[in-house]
Parts: sequence; C-alpha cells; structure tokens
Amino acid sequence: MTLTPELINIIEKYDEQKRFKYLLEAVIKNREIWILVDEHGCMMLNTEDEDCVPVWPNKEFAQNWITDDWKACKAEAISLNKWQSRWTSGLEEDELAIVVFPNQAEEGLVLFPDEFDFELSKQVKKTAK
Repeated sequence: MTLTPELINIIEKYDEQKRFKYLLEAVIKNREIWILVDEHGCMMLNTEDEDCVPVWPNKEFAQNWITDDWKACKAEAISLNKWQSRWTSGLEEDELAIVVFPNQAEEGLVLFPDEFDFELSKQVKKTAK
C-alpha cells in the first residue's frame, strides 16, 4: 500500500488504539520500526511520568516530525530483529518507555518496552497463522 498524503492524513487522525494496531501490523509486515535520531542519538518525548522514545510504523510518519526543534533529525529504520534483540532490553535498562506512533498533537499510547515487545510478539504469531 502506497502512503499518499491523503492516506497519511487519515491515519494520523486515528485514535491511539487504532494507531497502535496500525503500527503493529506495519512493523510486522515491513520488519522495521522507525525512530528519529540526531548527532546525539535517539529523540525523546516526555510525559509527566516517563521519558519516552517515540516510534513510528513508516518513514513518512516519522519524517512528519522533522520540524522546529527536531529539524536536525533524520528518520532511521531499525530492523524488527535488532529492536527485539537489543532495543527492548536497552530501553528497560535505561528506564525509558515507548510512545507508540504519536500524532502531531503529541498523543500516543505509552508502553514499557516489555509490554511493547509482548504486543509485537503476539502480532507476529497472529500474522503467522
């Protein structure tokens, strides 16, 4: 499926749960997760309680965040295997959470790395059937 600007606008208007479901399906299909990085590393969003790494299902959604304070960033894909073998444990060790597919209003589901990994693994099994 090609992500046209119209389709991107429609998907970005999904609620948190629907964006989460979309991300899980896209990540499993494409075998990659998108983040934003700059010369200092991975970009972060903060809630009142958590420091979070935002993740997106596709390059196009991540690139939509490259504005203002984040204009020095670039979208970077992380393979699903690398995410599950390194990032989940690394984020847990650093006590970071994940904000799943945040929209332009900075709204997204916040999960702990093990919860996110569990949902990815569940989606892999569901897709394999």
